Amino acid sequence: MADRRLANGTVNAAQFGEGPAIVLFHSLLSDRASFDGIVPSLAKTHRVIVPELPGFGGSDAVSGGLAAVADRTAEAVRDCGDGAETIVLGNGYGGFVALQMAIRHPGIAGRLVLADCGAAFSEPGREAFRNMAMAASTKGLPAVTDVAMRRLFAAEFQEQNPELMRGRREAFLRTDPRVFQSACESLATLDLRPEIGTVKVPVLVLVGEHDEATPPPMSRELAAGLPDARLIVLPGCAHVPQLQKPDVFLDAISDFVSAAMAR
Repeated sequence: MADRRLANGTVNAAQFGEGPAIVLFHSLLSDRASFDGIVPSLAKTHRVIVPELPGFGGSDAVSGGLAAVADRTAEAVRDCGDGAETIVLGNGYGGFVALQMAIRHPGIAGRLVLADCGAAFSEPGREAFRNMAMAASTKGLPAVTDVAMRRLFAAEFQEQNPELMRGRREAFLRTDPRVFQSACESLATLDLRPEIGTVKVPVLVLVGEHDEATPPPMSRELAAGLPDARLIVLPGCAHVPQLQKPDVFLDAISDFVSAAMAR
């Protein structure tokens, strides 16, 4: 593994393996380590790039909402990808970033995997983000940590994996509160439904059966609105399936990822 700087030095990314590029965007409530369970398998056939999204870890923050984040990540993908051969996989917030990027930068990637996201939240979903943004700004991230963990993992999973949950809590608390608040505010108003018809590349839409943060109806709506999309519901998974059940996740994306190499 080697870290490298992308997008004129503004985005920090880890890189593994050789081959066609697959770029992994992490969720808002997690970090790039959420992909650790799938990177070794993907790196057998691909050059796997795992950036820290703008404002996370060693990557510079941007102002201007999700559109600005998408533009910055597009710069990073151009630096490490090769256009039609590149696959971009986003989970949660990273999925929204990937979708916004594909809308704003056609041809940036040849395929997308959008895991546990959507094109717009319901009003209760918007309210949840407004509440988290307010709590983070007035009381700090510790005030929303329990809520964040519930959005990522079912209670039973948390009870069965105390060590993993300790690490996830620590990772969340390292998030810049201002970046978190800005992202929550962006997601509370986001509606990409009028634009998703412009995304012409093949898209694999995944969602955990028990995802409470971005429930399966959001993924169904997203897949229905995309010109070339397939939907897979992952049994027994919540919002971060690649961390919760990496083998199930890898099985779900295997054919889609392999098809890009076969062209």
